[in-house]
Amino acid sequence: MKIGIVGFGHLGECLYNFILKEGEKHGLEIEFVWNRSPEKLSLVESDKILTSLEDISCCSPDLIVEVAHPNISKQYGATFLSIADYFIGSPTALADEAVKTELEKSAKQYKHGVYIPSGAFWGAQDIQKMAILGTLATLKVTMKKHPSAFRVLEPLESLNKSVKDQPVVLFEGSVGDLCPLAPNNVNTMAVAAIAAHNLGFNKVKGCLISDPSLGGWHIVEIEARGKVTDSGECFSVITTRKNPSSPGFVTGKATFRSFCASLLRARGQGVGIHMC
Repeated sequence: MKIGIVGFGHLGECLYNFILKEGEKHGLEIEFVWNRSPEKLSLVESDKILTSLEDISCCSPDLIVEVAHPNISKQYGATFLSIADYFIGSPTALADEAVKTELEKSAKQYKHGVYIPSGAFWGAQDIQKMAILGTLATLKVTMKKHPSAFRVLEPLESLNKSVKDQPVVLFEGSVGDLCPLAPNNVNTMAVAAIAAHNLGFNKVKGCLISDPSLGGWHIVEIEARGKVTDSGECFSVITTRKNPSSPGFVTGKATFRSFCASLLRARGQGVGIHMC
């Protein structure tokens, strides 16, 4: 399977090296690599560098992997789907209903699949099953990180800079409202909203906490509750995921391993949007 990589930050570089080292074993090879700042592609073979996404029709990838920014899906998602399956590493893009609709339309038109990696969202398939059956009543995702690990926009940016020695809640509300304010930090919450499709981005709740005591740890707490039965009972589950990370990094170490596992599953599922 020929892979096109869009974005060469920390995650893109790790993905590139993974394919170089493990690609033959898994049937993967690099078709192209693009980055907004081409000077950062010094590690990439010159014949694999795509200088402009406008020229992507000259390439022949089987799967295009976005690891850059959610705006890529808005600007190029339909174009990508006209030539290949599309793997979205920044699913906060789908908080924009117009983007989601356009991707669904293009996938159907060109008979390609859109793949969403579960990333740091533990239990994605279980949540999805509850959503399918209509038994999921509420879902809340709380993310806690060191202030240096956040890449957020105003008004959250100023609030995060004000954090001293105590944890501060940067945001609490709908994931749909949070995604535009923290597009690079809350992909886990976006995955939650996609899995919990009976609730969606507007009803899945997100809480972002900046905690200076955490160092390199990223903590994700997930609280799901089912509908109250006729007998007054209610299913509930709470999970806590502690993900080690280098200080200041947006993505935890375990998330990359999950990302690679999702990549290996991103094939052969047909037209439409798929969790993997």
